[in-house]
Amino acid sequence: MSAAESVGDDPPRWHRRPMTWTWAATAAVLALYAVLGWQRRWMSDDGLLVLRTVRQILAGHGPVFSVGERVEASTSPLWTWLLAALGTIPGPPLEWVAVLTGLACAVGGLFFGLDGARRLYAGPVVPAGALVVCALPPFRDFATSGLETGLCLLWLGLGWWLLVRGTAPIATAIMLGLGPLVRPDLALFSVVGFGALVLLRRPGWRAAAGWLAAGVALPVAYQVFRMGYYGLLTPNTALAKEAATADWPRGYAYLLDLINPYLLWIPLLLLAIVAVLERRARILPLVPVVSAALLALYVVRVGGDFMHARMLLPALFAVLLPVLAVPVTRRTVALVAGTAAWAVLAGGWLRVPYAGTHLAVGVTDERAYWSWATGHEHPILATDYLGQDVIRNAVAAIEAPGPPVVLVNGYGAAKQWFRFPTDRPYVTVAADSMGAISNIVSLDVRIHDGYGLASDLAAHSSAIPGGRPGHAKWLVGSWEVAEAGRGDYAVDGQIRLFSPAEIDAARRALQCPDVREVLASTREPLSWSRFIDNLTGAVGRTGIRYPRDPWLAARCGGQSAPGQR
Repeated sequence: MSAAESVGDDPPRWHRRPMTWTWAATAAVLALYAVLGWQRRWMSDDGLLVLRTVRQILAGHGPVFSVGERVEASTSPLWTWLLAALGTIPGPPLEWVAVLTGLACAVGGLFFGLDGARRLYAGPVVPAGALVVCALPPFRDFATSGLETGLCLLWLGLGWWLLVRGTAPIATAIMLGLGPLVRPDLALFSVVGFGALVLLRRPGWRAAAGWLAAGVALPVAYQVFRMGYYGLLTPNTALAKEAATADWPRGYAYLLDLINPYLLWIPLLLLAIVAVLERRARILPLVPVVSAALLALYVVRVGGDFMHARMLLPALFAVLLPVLAVPVTRRTVALVAGTAAWAVLAGGWLRVPYAGTHLAVGVTDERAYWSWATGHEHPILATDYLGQDVIRNAVAAIEAPGPPVVLVNGYGAAKQWFRFPTDRPYVTVAADSMGAISNIVSLDVRIHDGYGLASDLAAHSSAIPGGRPGHAKWLVGSWEVAEAGRGDYAVDGQIRLFSPAEIDAARRALQCPDVREVLASTREPLSWSRFIDNLTGAVGRTGIRYPRDPWLAARCGGQSAPGQR
């Protein structure tokens, strides 16, 4: 063999290997997303709600928002307990733990999604679809925020990666089964993914039953715990937001609020054509696409959310999974280039009309609002929120010297905190934005919100027709005075915020069987008999609704359907 032939048989140098550039492009886009997410780092007030429960767990009070009240104020059990586990490690404050963990999960989800796409096409690829993730502001904003979005992306990416890899069916089934524990609506991806797992592997019925048992073991165990401990079928937040009702017009508007400003149909169409041209499998690409359609349909049905794009991000990430990375061939090069051009345009210039404003009605740029309200470009710590007048005044009222009281804010003309006497050994607060407040004050302060996210009373009240998405309930403070207070007057200057008749009506309503059943399930000591009563009565209790109006509720007979007054 000649020297020339010997040299010709040598493998190409590293910079001539296509896979080298595939991995380099993957690393570059992951680094880009991490940097963009870090630049938009923040902690939302709703994210701080989760940390209140985490702090209660770490203090030994259990997974509750207020001591003595078993209310599941977090939508994602897995995110809550993950932060609780990480919170046992000495180091940074919990707020920073949540921000950094969320960012790491989001980047990890993008990595697994990219590698799953690489394995799907079994060759060199470029991260075309990943540019959509990097370009859209909502993906950057909610990579942190303290909410479970980063964990959603990690779970979706890892589930997709395991399905494409196809070598560990039991591990895949277990991972898919965690969907409802990440977010209840992700059960849709779990069901579609498990169906695909069975179709792809074609096991016998015994093996399939074993996979199913492995997949449902944890979510079923937690569901039994939820029903017995909290007395409900769903998280309390699902009741507060009436997640079983339909508001198609508002949901459709929420969908368009994501698609239209960013011209999102352009990259989705281009990447869909690439997927058709380079089809390498029949079933696998359909798993995330069908799941995304179902997730988006659910979000549209319930009417969307008040945070721009947040609820649609899992669906959008899922539909991008098969095209996060795609081959570049003569047939696809123009389509990939078009996607890259759109990414530059979207990342630099395309925004929603209210981007960067502090409007807090309808759908909101939540990060911009809290940056403005707190005076911090990157509000992370709960104490950063003291820059907002309402939160600062609430904390001052709670920490004011004196005996325990029931605190109610006189919204409207009287924007101040009124103090009602109580015989209870703790302060009760009827709050609005209570995420930051609850993480600044003592854990023994009982904090309830009129929206019902952390309040058993408010969660079961009827919604206000046409109310703001995610904030359609508002239980007036007279209920709190009636439940925990004494008398009709505020102790400061003998001010009467509510009429005696209204408070008396609320006290009568509190004696109604349905209301007593709700309060008993969450506030009675958790004995074995209470657990069994909660468990067996969870279905009926979840459907309990009573009018938010104390006079109507005091009749004890006219339960209103969700969404009605």
